[in-house]
Amino acid sequence: MTGSPFPAAVESLPAAPAYGHRSIAEVLPSCASALGAVGFENPLGLPHAPRVCVVMVDGLGRSLLAGRTAHTPFLRGKLQDGQGSIPTTLDAAFPSTTAASLASFGTGLPPGQHGMVGYDVLAPHLGRVVNQLNGWDAGVDPDKWQPFPTVFERIHPEIPVATVSLPQFEGSPMTRAALRGGRFIGAETLHARTTAAAATLAAAPRMLLYFYLNELDKAGHVAGCGSRAWEEALEEVDACIRRLDAQLPANTLVLVTGDHGMVDVAEEHRIDFGADPELVEGIRFTAGEPRMVHLHLEDPADDGALRGVVERWQERFGKQAWIMTKAQAIAQGLFGEVRPEVEQRIGDVIVAPHGELALYDGRRVRASAFTMVGQHGSLTKAERLVPLIAFRASGPAQSKRRR
Repeated sequence: MTGSPFPAAVESLPAAPAYGHRSIAEVLPSCASALGAVGFENPLGLPHAPRVCVVMVDGLGRSLLAGRTAHTPFLRGKLQDGQGSIPTTLDAAFPSTTAASLASFGTGLPPGQHGMVGYDVLAPHLGRVVNQLNGWDAGVDPDKWQPFPTVFERIHPEIPVATVSLPQFEGSPMTRAALRGGRFIGAETLHARTTAAAATLAAAPRMLLYFYLNELDKAGHVAGCGSRAWEEALEEVDACIRRLDAQLPANTLVLVTGDHGMVDVAEEHRIDFGADPELVEGIRFTAGEPRMVHLHLEDPADDGALRGVVERWQERFGKQAWIMTKAQAIAQGLFGEVRPEVEQRIGDVIVAPHGELALYDGRRVRASAFTMVGQHGSLTKAERLVPLIAFRASGPAQSKRRR
């Protein structure tokens, strides 16, 4: 596009994620520094520790946790104990979705660098939209699509690294792209994963361990984060971390965080924009997710066509969503610094709802997608802010004495 008819930024947009200072991308580099690895800064101010266990609770938003303290007595107590200058809140990546945030978490980079800029993303070299989480295209090599070394790769084997997660994620394209490096330990249940994490850390005098929990996110998508099912899943997470605290070697530094938050969207607010000819006029590809839609124009260089798309979407959804051009989103810093290869993956127009709204292209998504209650991807505080809870593990001996 040779010249944009739009201003450089959208004034009503929230500030960009605090990449480099207080975002999900700073967690693992700070952990590496706390472990004494060379070449890493520690922007989160973590204390030195011989062992670090990072618990990633998929879908754990800061506002959701703050509003459900009665269901999280253990985590509530840790927050009340305080953690000095370590921040208690981080920004997820943009979009606030698993693929983007876990890639930022794993690499220490913003999405504009690692290139995983959504759930579904245009692969320019293939001329089609590909999924980056569950259904990777055979034409996309994870190691080339996300070419930067992960933090795990950078510190291993100087410092042992282990991942404890569900067995199906071992060697998955998403793991290869965002979290490759170190040893993978698969276990199905929360109890089994907790036991495996504790045993693995106990066997190493120095280690970084990544512990992944996805049960909360699943409950939110199916039943909503306002449901009793979600509260029960949160209670299980709290109990799991309590058990972990009791089983880990004493003095292990434990960090609990999330990759994004969540909002509920009622069925009547889940809109099939693909059924509206005016909204898809001039658009070649749609990508992203219901709370952060990428629109790729048939002719990205046509400023008139770009203006027309923005105006039509603004008229239809302007009161419920931030609607911006690619140039505006990049100028706003939403993706961080953007590599040229990654810029091609970002939509020419981006639609990020801030109201109760989820936008689907029914021409390319399954009908079952419209049943999803809990949603995320946009810039609202409920979706983008995640907790950071830091504490030293009590250890088995102290736990027994308390009993």
